[in-house]
Amino acid sequence: MRNLIIEKIGQSHPSGITGDFVTDPILKPVSVEAERLRSAAVLVPLVERKEGLTVLFTKRTDHLHQHAGQISFPGGRVEDHDADAVATALRETEEEVGLGPSYVDVVGQLDQYQTGTGFSITPVVGFVRPGFTLRLDEFEVAEAFEVPLDFLMNPDNHQRHKKVWKGRERQYYAMPFKKYYIWGATAGMLINLYERIRG
Repeated sequence: MRNLIIEKIGQSHPSGITGDFVTDPILKPVSVEAERLRSAAVLVPLVERKEGLTVLFTKRTDHLHQHAGQISFPGGRVEDHDADAVATALRETEEEVGLGPSYVDVVGQLDQYQTGTGFSITPVVGFVRPGFTLRLDEFEVAEAFEVPLDFLMNPDNHQRHKKVWKGRERQYYAMPFKKYYIWGATAGMLINLYERIRG
């Protein structure tokens, strides 16, 4: 699987853009340069366990102003001092969960993901060497956990749900796993990963 991911990750859709608009027809993609989109980057951490690859997620704390309590990849807004999206993803990952860059082998990026909340997110894919010790930022991160990649890449586990938000019905991807409800942008990025490695 590792070699397949490395081989496929450099290939992207012609537009190089995906997002909430894929499942929600009311939303429309915008140009990457659009000033109203805030730039962010996340790390899609593929942990190389003996039993197989897993994906590391965080559960955000309930008191946060944005996306409280949601399952997400470690990451956040691009800062002026960040050299690029990779630097943002690695910096934010270390700040949020204490996973240092020395454990991460970055292999590529997924398509830009545009959210209905106004973000343009660059998902950075990296293999994570075991042996790390997580130190969670207790203000932002309530919990960190891993899910087998095989589960997430199984199309039988890819669901489409509906929810009324701000007075209208929204559609989105979801991948419930045990007590965790992985949905929205995080699930959408996983769908993009699935599409890329499965061709």
